[in-house]
Amino acid sequence: MRFEALTGADAAPVLDDLAALRIAVFRDWPYLYDGDLAYERRYLTAYRDNPRAIVAAAFDGDRLVGAATGTPMTDHADDFAAAFAGSGYDLSEIFYCAESVLLPEYRGQGAGHRFFDMREDHARALGARHVAFCAVQRPADHPAQPAGYRPLDDFWHKRGYRPLPGVVAEFGWKDIGAATETRKPLQFWMRSP
Repeated sequence: MRFEALTGADAAPVLDDLAALRIAVFRDWPYLYDGDLAYERRYLTAYRDNPRAIVAAAFDGDRLVGAATGTPMTDHADDFAAAFAGSGYDLSEIFYCAESVLLPEYRGQGAGHRFFDMREDHARALGARHVAFCAVQRPADHPAQPAGYRPLDDFWHKRGYRPLPGVVAEFGWKDIGAATETRKPLQFWMRSP
């Protein structure tokens, strides 16, 4: 795999492929996202239009096989920033690591660490004091949870991230097979870059 850190207009050529990756990868557990290409394209323009945002892209040849994004928390959705109300953290000091998507056949080869390294380096360059991300929380007895599923908590702990008690965002999307969108809780994790 070849990795590139793309910012601003340099991210534009990969955004359609990233939209398709998000739909494919987030369709799986635990997100169960019934994605929409038009929504994805609108959402991802924020990475093209914001010079402080990053797309950490992984390629196999010229094919985008994975990507991770990030932006200062103050530049991201209000739903995520609202989770920090009353936490004592200054949002202007937090860099938000948004999605991280990688095709299954490329997993276990170090891309996850590389994605975090690239975003943490970018956060440091911007002067962030903290780096945070959030992960969807599903009930332990959810019928769609695959047998033997292992959450990524151990990986995140090894990278120095810890869950922030009480800092939980709510964000809505339509699950596979659902008629309407529902809001889901997303637990924030954080560390210093």
